[in-house]
Amino acid sequence: MHRLCWKTLAIALFMSSVAYGQSLGDIARENREKQNAEAASPTTTPKVITNKDLPKDPNPNPGPSATPLGTSEDISKGAENRAEDRHFADQRLAEQHAADQWKRQIRAQKNKAARLQARIDQLHASIHAANGSVQFEGPVNRYQALQLQQVAQFQQQLNEHRRKLEQMQEAARHAGMRTPVYDP
Repeated sequence: MHRLCWKTLAIALFMSSVAYGQSLGDIARENREKQNAEAASPTTTPKVITNKDLPKDPNPNPGPSATPLGTSEDISKGAENRAEDRHFADQRLAEQHAADQWKRQIRAQKNKAARLQARIDQLHASIHAANGSVQFEGPVNRYQALQLQQVAQFQQQLNEHRRKLEQMQEAARHAGMRTPVYDP
């Protein structure tokens, strides 16, 4: 019985592959025809470009010794180009100087705010250390009362420095400065 089932299954599989499949010879023939068609087409060959194929530079910039004497019009155009180049270089230098100045001022303002914040944190730590782990409702002694007043003053100064920093950063953004300048 098992043999009969296996034989039937093998015959069914063989018949289905013959009926629905494409032979390996047909597939190979199609691939060979495609390759021959691609080889026959002229677009498949790569074109090699050399320096001879490239056009000459229409406006070469020869050195001073190789410069032939031109007309006065050529000389004046060259002088205008050099003056224009100098103007752009000066403008770029001025922009870089302005960016450096903005960056320096913003960094100084950030440092002031950081120092004030560190001082406030230090005063808070000294107040809490004096009170220990006990929950306190107010200053224990006169010294702590003075420290709390200092903390309030420093906090006010810190808020003012942060406002000024934000104004400086906004002004730098409006002046066209990039992120590394106004947020160093």
